[in-house]
Amino acid sequence: MIQVVIVNWNSGDQLHECVNSVVKYGAGLVSQIIVVDNGSVDGSESCLEGIPLVTLIRAGANLGFGRACNLGAQKARSEFLLFLNPDARVFENTIFKSLAYMQLAENFEIGVCGVQLIDDQAHVARSCTRFPTLMHFFSNTIGLNRFLPKTSYFMSEWSHDDTREVDHVIGAFYLVRRSLFEQLGGFDERFFVYLEDLDFSCRAHQAGWKSVYLAGAQAFHAGGGTSDQVKDKRLFYSLRSRLLYGFKHFSTWESWTLLLLTCLVEPFTRTLYCFLGRDWKGIKNTFSGYQMLFSALPGMLKNRDRSGQ
Repeated sequence: MIQVVIVNWNSGDQLHECVNSVVKYGAGLVSQIIVVDNGSVDGSESCLEGIPLVTLIRAGANLGFGRACNLGAQKARSEFLLFLNPDARVFENTIFKSLAYMQLAENFEIGVCGVQLIDDQAHVARSCTRFPTLMHFFSNTIGLNRFLPKTSYFMSEWSHDDTREVDHVIGAFYLVRRSLFEQLGGFDERFFVYLEDLDFSCRAHQAGWKSVYLAGAQAFHAGGGTSDQVKDKRLFYSLRSRLLYGFKHFSTWESWTLLLLTCLVEPFTRTLYCFLGRDWKGIKNTFSGYQMLFSALPGMLKNRDRSGQ
């Protein structure tokens, strides 16, 4: 049996569809669905009333993804935890196949399991990543990854049609052994949103655990999530998380180089690509996102220790 943790923030009908898919296809395997609502104002969490297995935690405010996951996981006692995004849906046998794979004796060294994600165009989403290096982030910063995908930490050159050990599977469907989750102290709550799952996978790897992409099981993932509603804040939090990751996992000179690239180079490359694409709203969002980042930098640099959790 497993317990499922879903963090909701203004997910609308997607939350209801996600929970219903777990109820429908997780019968006999899922003992509890823990939904942590991060202060939604769209009433999406109210649709959960009366649904069996659901425990709703109203955080009353947006705690951030990692902190909300940790809060939900505190209620869990099952051997496995499934962190599922509200814009995802499981199919028949998704949970059964992934759980059965993790329970095989030869797979006891696997700490994290992801499945093949299908997008709204019925395409296989290329969702796995390498552990990023400074060069990977440099490629993203100057836009080189647009022309040479292999220079990005996203494994977009791989069709994702076979099962393999990978550095990281994204958190949209993130099946974790609870013993590992407790060993690592859960997600590092300094990552408000983005890269907290990548950081977790990295720490799991450092602790001797493996992550596996299981192509034999599928789930739906819309992608983009509710952060599409606030693109400037999405940019801010993604840049913020990138810097947090760099200062936590890179050497000193690499992390400071990443900071300089992010703050002095990327605003211009982002603006240039938006201008070439006549994306005037994108330019506005870039300006707004960087305003937020520059305001937050003093506090980030003051607390840039590597400990986290």
